[in-house]
Amino acid sequence: MTFTALHRYLGDAPGPLTDDMVDRAVAQGLRETDDLDWKSELPAPGDLARSDFPKDVAAMANSGGGTLVFGITESQKAATGRTDTGKLSERHESALRSVAVTAISPPVFGLDVVQLGEPGNQCVVVVVPQSMDGPHLIYRGEYFGAPLRNDADTVWMKERQVEAMYRARFDERRRSAEVLDKLYAQAAAMRSADSPAWIVAVAHPRLPGTGTKRPTNTAARMAFDQAGKNALVYVGRGSRHPLENTDMNNPRPGLRRWTSRPMVDGDSRRWQEAWVSIHDDGSVSLAAAAGGHRRSRTEYHDDHVVESRAVEVAIADFMGLIRESSDRLTLGEYEVKIGFEWDKKDRLEIWATGGMSGSESRGTIPLAQFTPIEVTLRADADAADFYQQVHDLALDCVNQAGIGHVQTISPPS
Repeated sequence: MTFTALHRYLGDAPGPLTDDMVDRAVAQGLRETDDLDWKSELPAPGDLARSDFPKDVAAMANSGGGTLVFGITESQKAATGRTDTGKLSERHESALRSVAVTAISPPVFGLDVVQLGEPGNQCVVVVVPQSMDGPHLIYRGEYFGAPLRNDADTVWMKERQVEAMYRARFDERRRSAEVLDKLYAQAAAMRSADSPAWIVAVAHPRLPGTGTKRPTNTAARMAFDQAGKNALVYVGRGSRHPLENTDMNNPRPGLRRWTSRPMVDGDSRRWQEAWVSIHDDGSVSLAAAAGGHRRSRTEYHDDHVVESRAVEVAIADFMGLIRESSDRLTLGEYEVKIGFEWDKKDRLEIWATGGMSGSESRGTIPLAQFTPIEVTLRADADAADFYQQVHDLALDCVNQAGIGHVQTISPPS
């Protein structure tokens, strides 16, 4: 659910932006603040990079996020009326997002661009997300500066302010790494000493979402179900999904999380063991047996042998969980850590499997250790970009074993 400066100053609950909200803001003469700015004209696509738009976006990002409304006249910082911005074309919207990436360093991702109103009375609202990557800099030739909102004005940071913001960025990175390592250790601890090799994947949102209440049992069941549906978009029914090996219809409460437990009935199915959790803050974790999978009705791989398709399916389920949490809590960037846990008596082997016959390729690189995959991804990316991230994350995992491509996740076109 969206919650912007307009929602806050109008006293509205989180929800979609509407033309009525803009009308009420004008009628009440809402004044500009550090996170709300009125603009009468929307710069043309070709003029965006040279206009004040990059500076305004960077200033908002450096100040905790905010809302720019184009098509509003103002007097003494108070909204006085509306002026038509014209129809916002797809090219124009793309240019707005592009300039926030190319004209600002580091880039500001995740702009929400919304057109409101009827022809002849249209406005454009640009919602700038909060950022932990400040200071965001604007370059003008050989010079650069860091803009900042000071109430209704935009000013340039002084040296000490820039220094403090860099320090805050590094402190946040360190804190985020500590949170991620703690999540990983908790998930990995679910593996018993005699279990086959496990894949462990955890993710933590860099910024908090809009949700504040703990999900109910019903909401948790729906979340796990939706995550499973998301995963099927990336990898279909050809392989058994870890999520489907858990009791998704009966999640159990934990410390600020809901956990879906494994459904196994003895030693012969230990290769199907999986634990999956969704946390109140949007974090997710998946720990699942990846080694020792069944090769035929009576044969099993050794505990240290992992099929590449098992890795890909686990990544698909994990990313399905992230996508669901992002949609539910309006989350953007996630920090991700993925690794393998095994007894280390033998080197970890990831075998490529191909075709409907399930033929195996053992000419891969045995691993004395697996270097954890640690990346930042955008959970609110569009469908094509998110799919690309699913593909690349799975590829990162199998590449370490000398496998050059994934088998079950088709390369994005």
